[in-house]
Amino acid sequence: MAEHKHEPGTMDITDQERTFEGFVRIVSYAATVIVVLLILLYLLNG
Repeated sequence: MAEHKHEPGTMDITDQERTFEGFVRIVSYAATVIVVLLILLYLLNG
């Protein structure tokens, strides 16, 4: 079996943090674009 024992809190999570930041940025951008498009549709169809 594996001789290395895992210790909680010792894993390097910089890649996961960077991926999550990118995900949040893209979702925020997409939500903003959708809201702006909905407002434009509302204004144009009056």
